[in-house]
Amino acid sequence: MATVALRRFTNPDTLKHISNESLVQLLTPHRDFFTGRGLQLPALNDGLVDCEKLASIFMTPDTDMPNVLANALFLIHEMSTKDAMDKLVVAAEAVQPPVNLDGADEPADVAVRVWLLRRSVLEAVHSEYELSRPKTFVSYLTDRDPVPEFKEPNEASRRAWEQNMDAVFQKKKRGDGCRVMIYLRDGYCWFLVRHGEPCRREGSYEQGKPGSVFYRPQQHDVLIYNLETGELSIHAGSQWERDLYRESLGVFVFSIKNFFPGDGKYTLEPLILKNEAALKCGDVDEIEWVKLREVEFELCGSGRKNPEREIRKANDLFTAFEARGFNFKPGHVIKRAVFAVKFKEAKRSRSVTITPSNRAKYDRDGDSTIMEAWLKLRGFILEQIDEDTDGPLADA
Repeated sequence: MATVALRRFTNPDTLKHISNESLVQLLTPHRDFFTGRGLQLPALNDGLVDCEKLASIFMTPDTDMPNVLANALFLIHEMSTKDAMDKLVVAAEAVQPPVNLDGADEPADVAVRVWLLRRSVLEAVHSEYELSRPKTFVSYLTDRDPVPEFKEPNEASRRAWEQNMDAVFQKKKRGDGCRVMIYLRDGYCWFLVRHGEPCRREGSYEQGKPGSVFYRPQQHDVLIYNLETGELSIHAGSQWERDLYRESLGVFVFSIKNFFPGDGKYTLEPLILKNEAALKCGDVDEIEWVKLREVEFELCGSGRKNPEREIRKANDLFTAFEARGFNFKPGHVIKRAVFAVKFKEAKRSRSVTITPSNRAKYDRDGDSTIMEAWLKLRGFILEQIDEDTDGPLADA
């Protein structure tokens, strides 16, 4: 079950922001569970829910909480923000017939109402909302030239892909039952992978008695495939997960295990070879200026076994370097660089971090398209990638 120790449901004042009618409708299918925990739910339009008692139950969740309720609370919690409410309202008005949200004016109340009246809308919007959250991606380029035509996996292929990954997730103590959701948009295919995390046991305290809660948290990973360039960007927590997605997507979408070789995409060599000239941006209309704000590099001759690294920071590092007569030299190895980028439409600069060979981090996901174009023009993106051979699918 998903973790249900959620702050919005452990605060009685927050619970009162949900209309009593919606709260009763949400909880009534699980009346026996709440009765067993000492809460008598009123009938619809026949009394108020005891929010203090309800919050105490949610504060000390137990394994007997129904999975349907746990999942509902998880989704409602995730979608109880102003931004998420805006997306829910648009989606609720777009379906036929539209979802009646009259009287639901607060984010949590809107989320509960949509769950009650059109559950599929909340689930769909939550999935798309998850896609926009990650900021850090690891990228891989295909070495196929030309890039093959993309065909969205059919239901049978998607199920086979899920079953294949389940074997790996179970081996890694993540449980089974992963789900792949697919979205085509603006020249990209987004894959949202929902799976379990390692189980957790946490201490609980209820009615003066200590206890424990055992549950399996839920995780969403994001894969973005560029249909034109053949680039796959992955947001996931560990290297073995990225390797699993890279290889399994190649197998079940393109029938080629090494469709996405595992070697690097990014290099910071232009900073060493060109210094400040590597930051020019006059050929990218959307960018006003780029400055180097932070860099981490290994010193020349520091040795592989015990490399010595320096981190330099300034509002404009190359200006600071010029004042001291410092330049990068061949032999320096730059491990990470943080750029300040002033987009013409923005009031303030935003940060972009490049960590070779595959990691890019943006303040806003939408910056990636413009920055990728600039990085390629300046030589920060490698032109060729070598193919790797082994990975997690070999052991699945």
